[in-house]
Amino acid sequence: MGDRLKGKIAMVTGAASGLGLRMAQRFAGEGAQVLLTDIDAAGAARAAAAIGPAAAAFAHDVTSEADWAAAVAEAEARFGGLHILVNNAGIGTPGSVETTTLEDWRQVHAIDLDGVFLGCKAALPLIRATTRREGSRGSILNISSIAGVIASGRMAAYNSAKAGVRHLSKSVALHCASNRDAITCNSVHPAFIDTPILDNFQREGVTKEEVKAKLGRQIPAGTVGEPDDVAWAAVYLCSDEAKFVTGAELYIDGGISAQ
Repeated sequence: MGDRLKGKIAMVTGAASGLGLRMAQRFAGEGAQVLLTDIDAAGAARAAAAIGPAAAAFAHDVTSEADWAAAVAEAEARFGGLHILVNNAGIGTPGSVETTTLEDWRQVHAIDLDGVFLGCKAALPLIRATTRREGSRGSILNISSIAGVIASGRMAAYNSAKAGVRHLSKSVALHCASNRDAITCNSVHPAFIDTPILDNFQREGVTKEEVKAKLGRQIPAGTVGEPDDVAWAAVYLCSDEAKFVTGAELYIDGGISAQ
């Protein structure tokens, strides 16, 4: 147990599993109170119960403006405010510009980009009110992807949405800075991480370990990443240690972007 986030109240979306769950666990371990939100309400409830009394769960469709208002209200009612928002919920639907349907295009953007916009818009007033009341600091962390920087011909919608998250994060950072809010906004850009999203790459007769090995060969470091590789970066960027880091993008990609 640490205290890098002691006294902080955080909301993490898509927290029933994968990166969201690991970030929520690390945040609580560093002293934060955490609201885990997910469209999988039962999964979020199990995850929060496993973390303990510092955590709570809330059913949340990130594409719904009404759900966002309710989630922010829940953070205030249960914990008394909000310092940290992690926009993590996302999907990855493969397809080229020709094979991607309009329905898939809109769904990916609704969850991966619109959900981030709605989250920033809904949470900022409460983060501002909380930090100004306390004289404390707040942060927004948006989970983008290395796919938002380096494109693939087979991930048209995902590339587009995650690139949008990258630039939106910078806009939010500049907005907060111009308001003289003590609120940072940054994005992180993971490459392949060993989470359920890798299931998108699995085919009949191919094991997950074979998928991980194949993906790892595309990464200079020779392996896919682990959830903690992102979770510890999130702890740093959402802590007061990173008070002068805003509008930044952190690549957690095993060296792909260095090529």
